[in-house]
Amino acid sequence: MATVQVSEAEKVYILHGIRDDLRVDGRGCEDYRHMEVETDVVSNTDGSAKVTLGHTAVLVGIKAEIGKPRPMIANQGYLEFFVDCSANATPEFEGRGGEELGTELSNTLYKVFNNQHSLDLKSLCISPGEHCWVLYVDVLLLQCDGNLYDAISVAIKAALFNTKIPKVHISSDEEGGKEIELSDDPYDCMRLDVENVPCIVTLCKIGHRHVVDATLQEKACSVASLIISVTHKGIITCSRKVGRGSLDPESICEMIEAGKRVGKALHPPLMKLLQQEESLGNKRQKVGFLG
Repeated sequence: MATVQVSEAEKVYILHGIRDDLRVDGRGCEDYRHMEVETDVVSNTDGSAKVTLGHTAVLVGIKAEIGKPRPMIANQGYLEFFVDCSANATPEFEGRGGEELGTELSNTLYKVFNNQHSLDLKSLCISPGEHCWVLYVDVLLLQCDGNLYDAISVAIKAALFNTKIPKVHISSDEEGGKEIELSDDPYDCMRLDVENVPCIVTLCKIGHRHVVDATLQEKACSVASLIISVTHKGIITCSRKVGRGSLDPESICEMIEAGKRVGKALHPPLMKLLQQEESLGNKRQKVGFLG
């Protein structure tokens, strides 16, 4: 994870501000930085999105390919995640510096999104036990200024909303085998229901309080963080503690309640924004991931 050096005086300043619910950039403890979301930014994908959260920027592209269902769940498709920590995001990712973080992020994303509670995986099944859609989710970190999990989860939800999967027509050949034909019509496609797709909320314990959407400077003052994924109904689907420090039971309960509150409030404006952007069609102004 990208880190910054913070002096003892700066730590005291940050700690005292958070104690009084006033952070360095003027936010309250449960406030996010300015967030920008743009979909359909990569042309050679079935769905894509770019999210900018403060100075953290994430690009997500989704490719749908036909594969074979897994033996234990023969009537479902599945998702595969790959996270690329670009050296442009921070010098610490040069060489193989970002591999460990990329693997850690991928494993967490798999637990959060690749389950029946988050996405209707049965809708990705083409022929039980034989063919299904596999969604390859590629995440590229463009800039890193803290709170990667939250930014990535929002970008994945936006990219899934933007994903268009071709309709499949199955016919039988003369020998009794199955032939799969994909529709060439770009409007003859299947869309995913992303209503239940959760968003991740990361809460950092700093002093005796916790904050949402911590910057790198605030992260340097934190001993431990709690990552929770929350649906639009406020239901927690996954939780994980990160960091070397410990969290007492009372703090964990407070952080969970705050995460549910913040996560539940995050979904409605995000869905509204995605629907508004899609309704503009070709009229909307594209910035692109180099913007």
